[in-house]
Amino acid sequence: MYNRKQLFLGSEQESIFFWGARQTGKSILLKTLFPNALWFDLLISSEYKRLTEKPDILRETILANLEKTPVIIDEIQRIPELLNEVHWLISNYGVRFILSGSSPRKILRSNVNLLGGRALRYELYPLISAEIPNFDLLRAVNHGLLPKHYDSANPKRLLAAYIGSYLRDEIAAEARIRNVGAFARFLEIAALTNGEMVNYTNIASDCGVSATTVKEYFQILNDTLLGRYLPSFQKRPKRRAITAPKFYLFDVGIANSLLNRGKIEQGTELFGKAFEHFIYQELYAHSRYSENECPIYYWRTASQLEIDFVLGDHEVAIEVKATEQANAKHLKGLKAFAEEYKTKKLILISNDPLPRLVDNILILPCKTFLERLWAGDII
Repeated sequence: MYNRKQLFLGSEQESIFFWGARQTGKSILLKTLFPNALWFDLLISSEYKRLTEKPDILRETILANLEKTPVIIDEIQRIPELLNEVHWLISNYGVRFILSGSSPRKILRSNVNLLGGRALRYELYPLISAEIPNFDLLRAVNHGLLPKHYDSANPKRLLAAYIGSYLRDEIAAEARIRNVGAFARFLEIAALTNGEMVNYTNIASDCGVSATTVKEYFQILNDTLLGRYLPSFQKRPKRRAITAPKFYLFDVGIANSLLNRGKIEQGTELFGKAFEHFIYQELYAHSRYSENECPIYYWRTASQLEIDFVLGDHEVAIEVKATEQANAKHLKGLKAFAEEYKTKKLILISNDPLPRLVDNILILPCKTFLERLWAGDII
C-alpha cells in the first residue's frame, strides 16, 4: 500500500470527476479514503447491464441510502447517460459524487450532461518518488511506475499485457479506430520519438497513414491520459525558438516495453532518455498534486541550444543529465536561457554525489532534487 499524494485538496464538500489511466490505483485510493461510500462498479457486467437498461435504478438506490456518502461510480465513462441522474441528485439532494474512470474521452465527445461545473476534476498518475519507501531510481526506469509493475520482480509480461489488452485493443475500440495495425505501429513510433519534437509528416510516413490521422492518434493518447504534449517556451525570444511541441507517454515503463528495450543500465544512452522521462513525470505530477498548476515547457533554439524543462513564466529552468560529474558543456543551455530571461532558479539534475553551485547554476543529485521538489522548495 502506498500513501498517495492525491488527496483531493479543497474538494471536501464537492462532487468530483476522478480520472487516471488503468492500473494507476484509483480504486484502491478511493476505497482507502472513503470506506463507507456507496459504490457502483460499472466494470461488473451485472451492474453495467442493470444500469444501462434502467438508469433510474441509480437514483432509486441512492435515495434509499442517503446516509452513505460519498457516492462513487467507477468507470463512469461506460454509461455517460447516468450523468443526468447524477445532475438531478446533486441539484435536488446535494448528494456528493466521485465519478471515476480511466478515460474522459467518451464523455467529452458524447455531448452528454457534464454537470454544468458542479464537479471538480482531479487525476491520478503513476507512482511518484515521494510515495515509494526506499525509492529505487533504476527500478523505476526499468519497471515503470504503475504500482503493479513497479512492485513486480519481472514486469515484462505485465507490461506486454497492458499494451496489448489496453493500449492496442481497448483504446483502439473506444476511439473506433478502423486500421488497428496502423495504430499499433503508431504506438511504437510514438515510443521511439518519446520526449522528442513531434513531426507529424515523418511519423505518418513510417506508419503508412496521413499526417491528419497521426494528429488524431496523438489526440487519442492525450484524451485517454496515455500521453501529453510538452509545449515549447516562446515568450519574447531574442533567439529564434523552435515551436513544435514534444510528446511524452504517461509512463516510462510503457515506453520501454513498446520499444522492446532490455534492461536499462546506469551510464547508458537509454538510461539518459528514461531518466529525463522520469523527471518529467515527477514535475507534471507535482504541478497537479500540489495544485499550483504550474505550466511546464521545454526550450530549444534554431541553433540547437536547449533546456529540458521551463516551469511557470520562466521562474525555473531545469536541465537533466545522467552524468555522474556535470561539467561546463552540460551548462550551456541553462546559461543561454539565463541570457534571455530573468530566471529565479537554474537547476541541473544529475547523478553527482553532492550538490554544487557553478556560475549561479545549482547542480543537484537526483535524490536531492526529488526531496526538494516534494518539499515545495523548487517552485
